[in-house]
Amino acid sequence: MSRTRGGKNICGVSIGVLSLESYFPKPPGHIKNPASLPFTTCYEILNGISVPELLYRPTQEMEDTIVKAARNLECQGVNAISSSCGFLARYQQIIVNAVSIPVFISSLIQIPLAYQMTGRPVGVITADSNSLTDNHLNAVGAATTPVVIAGLQDTQEFASVILRDERRDMDLQLVQKEVHAKVASLLQNSPEIGALVLECTDLPPYAHHLQQQLKIPIFDLTTLATMVDSVVQRQAYTGFI
Repeated sequence: MSRTRGGKNICGVSIGVLSLESYFPKPPGHIKNPASLPFTTCYEILNGISVPELLYRPTQEMEDTIVKAARNLECQGVNAISSSCGFLARYQQIIVNAVSIPVFISSLIQIPLAYQMTGRPVGVITADSNSLTDNHLNAVGAATTPVVIAGLQDTQEFASVILRDERRDMDLQLVQKEVHAKVASLLQNSPEIGALVLECTDLPPYAHHLQQQLKIPIFDLTTLATMVDSVVQRQAYTGFI
């Protein structure tokens, strides 16, 4: 008689997501929209930690909450842990040391990869460039990689809804226009950029249209999560010899 190994509370889940508490729309491509993702997910909500709280008012209590949530995801049985905000990068090594499964907490981890692939500076589009510090880059091994950073903190729709939490409804078409304008400005000022990394998890829904215009590699949390899923949950190849 053969026995299947137990020990997991939930089976068939690949990626666990540490999720900030937020209530604005998450269109297809967002890590908090599992209907659009090519891997199974499990969510641990970081109650009380919103985008503005994390970016502008971080506390020691937040770190304790995040570590506890990561351990809860591990106990649930996920194969790897990610998050719903690239600014959680500052906790990358802390979470790695707290659990025994792979952790890829931020899309910023891809910055060195993007640079090695192109040999050119990496453009980073972030929610708030004033809040993205060397500490975040150090935590994901990107401290010495040439980067050019642009933030969305001076936009109208994106900033009012996501950064200031002024309301929950959002004009997604206007956000897309704001993102396109910010990227166009970045590349106009820094044409040497060879690839883009989208820090913010709210930006992957617009990556396809950006790449159609720019014709350069674009990395985001969804591309990273899809890769991690493929390495922690390998599938048999099909075909013939």
